Amino acid sequence: MERAVIIGSGNLAEALARAVAGSGAKPVQVFARNAERGRAVAALAGTQWTDDPAQLAAADIYLISVSDKAVAELAASLPIPAGAAVAHTAGSVPLEALPAKFRRAVFYPLQTFTKGREVDFSQIPIFLETDDAALRPALEAFARRLSQRVLWADSACRAKVHLAAVFACNFANHMYAVGERIVRSAGLPFDVLKPLIAETAAKALDAASPADVQTGPAVRNDLPTKARHCALLDDELQLKNIYSIISNSIWETSKKI
Repeated sequence: MERAVIIGSGNLAEALARAVAGSGAKPVQVFARNAERGRAVAALAGTQWTDDPAQLAAADIYLISVSDKAVAELAASLPIPAGAAVAHTAGSVPLEALPAKFRRAVFYPLQTFTKGREVDFSQIPIFLETDDAALRPALEAFARRLSQRVLWADSACRAKVHLAAVFACNFANHMYAVGERIVRSAGLPFDVLKPLIAETAAKALDAASPADVQTGPAVRNDLPTKARHCALLDDELQLKNIYSIISNSIWETSKKI
């Protein structure tokens, strides 16, 4: 596989277009409905952009990087030539969302992506799936041009990986935002939490298991401190419930270690 078309213009599409361009493969086109973003992503990859299905370029693989709910409808609507591979990049969308007429696959990079922020794609795990046995070698070879970490995973496995990513990334980042709001209510900037966030992440990465380096009042079952914290959240019952549920989960997990 040499020629790739990137379908989409979101955060992952941008990172993927950059990665394909840097891998030695050829990003022959970016297809995207959003003209401004489509042109920008194409420029980053040194290729052309179109929003016209009739102008869809010939390629060896079409990487569909759009919202989960749009994958099936968009794939079915495009005039993708017979014999080309078609892969979506969604973690929680099953392989079967792609029409069976295609040499279909999943190409899921496990990372958080942000517009304008470059990442080292070579370190990102890429999870692959296909029901076309003949496609497996070429698909894996293409993936290994982008990343050193390539794994095969069926849709059921990948769904659990995606769920784990939501807890480890999306929910964790939301907790940073909650922490920011609380320190700002005390008249302090978010910067005071940044060294703590950095060390927490570093410890988790260095440990055999994040559970091994858990700290705080919950793991000690420090009831007076937890009560004081809950009292501060009396006017925010949702956060108070979240605090109690997570504290109980930490305590129950610690007892099993």
